[in-house]
Amino acid sequence: MDPHLLLFLLLSTSSLSGIESAATFKLTNLCRQTIWPGLLSGANTAQLPTTGFALRPGKSRAISIPSGWSGRIWGRTLCGTADGKFSCLTADCGSGKVECGGSGAKPPATLVEFTLNGADGLDFYDVSLVDGYNLPMLVFPQKVTRGGCGATGCLIDLNGACPKELKVVARDKGRVGGVACRSACEAFGDPRFCCADAYSTPETCSPSVYSLFFKYACPRSYSYAYDDKTSTYTCANTDYTIVFCPRPYTSQEVLGRRKDGASLPLVNKTSMYWPSRHPNGAFSSVR
Repeated sequence: MDPHLLLFLLLSTSSLSGIESAATFKLTNLCRQTIWPGLLSGANTAQLPTTGFALRPGKSRAISIPSGWSGRIWGRTLCGTADGKFSCLTADCGSGKVECGGSGAKPPATLVEFTLNGADGLDFYDVSLVDGYNLPMLVFPQKVTRGGCGATGCLIDLNGACPKELKVVARDKGRVGGVACRSACEAFGDPRFCCADAYSTPETCSPSVYSLFFKYACPRSYSYAYDDKTSTYTCANTDYTIVFCPRPYTSQEVLGRRKDGASLPLVNKTSMYWPSRHPNGAFSSVR
C-alpha cells in the first residue's frame, strides 16, 4: 500500500474526541468559473455537514469541522447534469450527484489532506499531487500558533505545461486544451512510478522526472509517495483557509510575511509567470 495513503488511514482512526467543532474551514473560489468542492471523511471519523456543493467565482463558504476529523478536500471542474446524473470532467466522485456521499475524487485531482488533533495535539495537513493535478490550491492556517503553521499548496496552473504523455485534454467552450495532469503512476502503471512492489520503500522509490516536474513548480506540495519531509505541515488550535486558484504573486507576498519557517518557498522563483490566464482563472507557468 502507498505509505502516504497508509498514513492518511492510520491518522484518520486516531485522536477522536467527539463531534464538537474543532475548526472552521473557509473555502474560497478565486477561479473564473464555478467549481464544485468535494469532501471525503476518513475511516472512523465524524462526518461533515456536506460532502459536495457548488462554489461560484469570488464566493466563499465556511464549514464547521468536527474535532479529530481527518479527510480530503478537492475541487471538481467542468461539471454538469446529463440524463439526470451529475458529473464532472475532472476530479469527479462518481456519485451522480453534487454531494459525493462518501466517494473520493477520481484522479487526476489536486488534494488537500487534513488530520486534526493528531499526535501531540497537532493538526497535520498537506496539498498532494501524488494523484495528479487539476486545479491550483492553497491552504493556510488563520493564525500562526504551535507547530510552525506553514502555508502550503500549488499556486500555479500546470495544465498547460503538463507533459504531453500526462496531459488530459478536453474541449471547453469551443477551446481544446489541458484540463488536468495525470501522475506518472496513473499514466503508465509502472511500479517505479507508483512506489509499489519491489519499489515500495523510501530506499527503492525515488522521485521521477515526472514527479520532479510537479515539485519544481510547487515546492511545498507532495509530489510522490515518500515526499513527507518537505510536504507535511503542522499547526494547532486554529481555523484554516482553502483557496482554489490562488493568486501566486499576492499569496507569496502576503504569506511570506508570516515567518512560518518552512524550508521551501510556495512558488519556485526561477519559474516565469505570464499575466494571461487559463479559463479557470489561474496563471500559467513556463520555463
